[in-house]
Amino acid sequence: GFRYTVCSLAESFSVTGFVRNLWDGDVELIAEGTEEELVGLLHEIRNSRLGRGIINEHFNWKDATGEFDRFGISF
Repeated sequence: GFRYTVCSLAESFSVTGFVRNLWDGDVELIAEGTEEELVGLLHEIRNSRLGRGIINEHFNWKDATGEFDRFGISF
């Protein structure tokens, strides 16, 4: 339920991008939006029931590309 929950939480924020499972069992979250919206989404994820299962976080902040028109699950 991690991807579904992240998508549900993202609906409350003005972000676009995706969440997906990786082959090694990790989950990747790519999101674009203002810094305030992105930090808010991260805060909600950490404080949700998902937060207990997060072992490591790796961030790579870059300029937005504008390639996404919504937030969803990628396969």
